[in-house]
Amino acid sequence: QVQLVESGGGLVQAGGSLRLSCAASGSIFSINAMGWYRQAPGKQRELVAAITSGGSSNYADSVKGRFTISRDNAKNTVYLQMNSLKPEDTAVYYCNAGTTTQADYWGQGTQVTVSS
Repeated sequence: QVQLVESGGGLVQAGGSLRLSCAASGSIFSINAMGWYRQAPGKQRELVAAITSGGSSNYADSVKGRFTISRDNAKNTVYLQMNSLKPEDTAVYYCNAGTTTQADYWGQGTQVTVSS
């Protein structure tokens, strides 16, 4: 089992920045890729950014150049630095961990609201 706890969401004006954190605990040795997803009201959950244990990352086209995902393996924590935020970035952001056992784990979600 892997437990994920997110933090760092909140309300920010357009153009502002936020940093999300996701701390993993439990069977962390089984984690390979970690990522951030988001779900806006009335929309499907979508991948925002992901990073492998080796540090390779990928991003949704809508956030490229604005968001940066990073990972501190010593702290078992993944971060999402979000800059130049737009109202359309408003959503609940979820941390995800994929494991070597093919199990998927999710955090409880953290609300990000960007006002215009």
